[in-house]
Amino acid sequence: MSITWLKRGKPQVERAADDAKVRATVESVLADIELRGDAAVRELSLRFDKYAPNTFRLTSSEIDAAVSKVAPRDMEDIRFAQSQIRRFAEAQRASMIDIEIETLPGVFLGHKNIPVQSVGCYVPGGKFPMVASAHMSVLTASVAQVPRIIASAPPVNGAPHPAIVAAMKLAGAHEIYVLGGMQAVGAMAIGTETIRPVDMLVGPGNAFVAEAKRQLYGRVGIDLFAGPTETMVIADATVDAELCATDLLGQAEHGYNSPAILLTNSRKLALATLVEIVRLLKILPTAATAGVSWADYGEVIVCDSYDEMLQVANDMASEHVQVMTDRDDWFLEHMHNYGALFLGPRTNVANGDKVIGTNHTLPTKKAGRYTGGLWVGKFLKTHSYQRITTDAAAAMVGAYGSRLCILEGFAGHAEQCNIRVRRYGHRNIPYGAAAE
Repeated sequence: MSITWLKRGKPQVERAADDAKVRATVESVLADIELRGDAAVRELSLRFDKYAPNTFRLTSSEIDAAVSKVAPRDMEDIRFAQSQIRRFAEAQRASMIDIEIETLPGVFLGHKNIPVQSVGCYVPGGKFPMVASAHMSVLTASVAQVPRIIASAPPVNGAPHPAIVAAMKLAGAHEIYVLGGMQAVGAMAIGTETIRPVDMLVGPGNAFVAEAKRQLYGRVGIDLFAGPTETMVIADATVDAELCATDLLGQAEHGYNSPAILLTNSRKLALATLVEIVRLLKILPTAATAGVSWADYGEVIVCDSYDEMLQVANDMASEHVQVMTDRDDWFLEHMHNYGALFLGPRTNVANGDKVIGTNHTLPTKKAGRYTGGLWVGKFLKTHSYQRITTDAAAAMVGAYGSRLCILEGFAGHAEQCNIRVRRYGHRNIPYGAAAE
C-alpha cells in the first residue's frame, strides 16, 4: 500500500490554533448580543460592515426598490435556478410521507412530518455576494412550508445587495434583514428588541459564522456545520491537468482557508496539475484569494490503486467530491462519507453551487461522516403518536408494560399500566395475562 503526498496543507496544529482564536471571538460576541441586544448588534455591524441603519429589517418598499435594480437577465437567471431547486426539493418532500399502521388489533402507531415553526436563513455576502444561498435555504424552507422564514445577508458597499434581496423575496422569505456575519446569526438565534428569535438556523458562512452556529446549537437547531468550502477532485488518467486545476482553483477562490485536494492514481497527472495551477494562478482574477487557499490548504495525494483512493476519500469526507475516472459509478456505489458527489467530467461543483438543483449547503470538517447536506427534510420534524382503541388491547399492552416497568424498578410507570389493566381488562384477556 502506497499513499504519497506531493503537497500538504497547513499542519493540523496550526489549524487548531486558528480555530481556538475564532472560538474565543465568537463566545465574546454572542455573550454581548445576549446582554445588550440591538445595541451590540448595531455596534458589531458598524465595526465589521460600516453599516448601522435605524432598523436592519427591510420594509416592503425597500425590498421592491432593491429588486427593481436587478437587471432583467439576472432576474431570469435567478428564476431559472429557483425553478430547478424547487423541483428537486418538491420531489424530496413528496418522498416523506405521514404513516399510521395497526401493529396489533386496536393498537395504532404513526408519525407526522411537521415543519419547524421558524427558521433563520443566513446568506453570506462578504467577499462574494452568495445569491445562490438564498435559493438553497429560503426556497427549501418554503417548500417545507415553514410558517416563518427570516433571511439575513450583509450589506454590500453599504447597501442591500439587490440580487440577494430579489432571490430572498422570490424564494419566499417573510422577513428580510441586512445584517452580516456572526452578529446576524447571533441576533436571529438569541433575539433582540427588534428581532424575534427563531427555532433553527441554516446556511453556510465563514469560520466565524460556522462557529457561532456550533455554539448556538441546542439553544436552536442548525442544519449542519457548514464552514469554509472544501473540494476534492478524484481523477485518473482519463482526464487532463487543466480540468483538474480548474476545478480545484474554482473552489479555492471562496476564501483564504478553503481546502482543495487532488486525489489520483496517476503521478503524471498529479505533477501536471501542479504545473497547471501555477499557470492558472497567473491569470485567474481571484488568484489573490485562491492562491492563498492553495498554498495553505491545497493537497495533492497519489495512490497506487482505486481502492486506496476510495479509502482516503472516505477518511477525509470532503464537502464537494468531483469524480472523474473510468469508474465513476463504482465510486458512487462505495463512497459513504462526503457532502455531495459530482460525477463525470461534464459535471462540476459550480453547477451544484448555483443552478443544477441539489442543495449547496453541505457538511464540512468531516461532518459528512454523520450527516448529509441541507434538504427539505431538515426543516421537517418527524413526530410519532400512539392510539389504543379497544379495551382488550389496552389490557394486553398494559400487562406487558407493567411487567417490563417492574423489571426496571419503575413502580410509578408500572401503575400507569396497571390502572389500564384494571379499568379495561376482562376476566378472559385474549392477548395474555394481566399484570399481577
